[in-house]
Amino acid sequence: MATCLTTMNSTVSSVPLGRPFTSPSSASHQLRIVSKAISLLPEQKSALDLQSLLNRFIAGKSQREYQAGESIYSQGDPANAVFYIQSGKVKLSVVSMNGKEAVIAHLPETSFFGEASMAGETHRVASATSLESSTVVRIDKTVMQDLLHREPQFAEQFLAHLLSRNLRMQADLVDHLFNSSEKRLARLLMLMANFGQESKPIPVIAKISQETLAEMIGTTRSRVSFFLNRFRDLGYIDYNPGGMRINSSLVNVVLND
Repeated sequence: MATCLTTMNSTVSSVPLGRPFTSPSSASHQLRIVSKAISLLPEQKSALDLQSLLNRFIAGKSQREYQAGESIYSQGDPANAVFYIQSGKVKLSVVSMNGKEAVIAHLPETSFFGEASMAGETHRVASATSLESSTVVRIDKTVMQDLLHREPQFAEQFLAHLLSRNLRMQADLVDHLFNSSEKRLARLLMLMANFGQESKPIPVIAKISQETLAEMIGTTRSRVSFFLNRFRDLGYIDYNPGGMRINSSLVNVVLND
């Protein structure tokens, strides 16, 4: 386990941050660059193995179906479990003292969340809400600790997940500090469409409100509307009954200085 942690930390430290973009010479080169630029969360390929492992034990584990918009836990609740998204999507958000909400992340299936309870968090600092019909597995903190000690492969995958989330959070912070809201929106749309991952991109994003997009990039709904109209006029996106279609040419917004 220690060797795994050392190797992964070495990998993380070697990832260049803040490297300026260079002018791409081809479409394929553009996509390779944007894969690094948007710092996508690596795909978890062993979801079926993980599910098989979770099925081995009963005590300390429960599974529940959540409908779209249903709360999984709220900010301030006791932090005594880790959650795993078997199917569906989950939103993490925080609310300030004056009632302003900020969306931290949209998590796809095979993602963990609530893992801060393993690092001493006693109460939730964010809320988790199902974005669509979702199946979520709840694992008690003590059971999770036992799994990490007994199952080296599970521990390795969980550690890789934590390091990947850390990289993503760093990339998001850099994005908010240095990029315009237009670039932040383009990057977010490409993230949601899976551009840059090993798996095939999903160019059609299910319907998502402009208010939610605005919360995620830290701007107003009117600005999001303006940028989306601009992207559509330039041929970067288009709309159909299933949602928003993202074209790979949207990378031009991310790479444009």
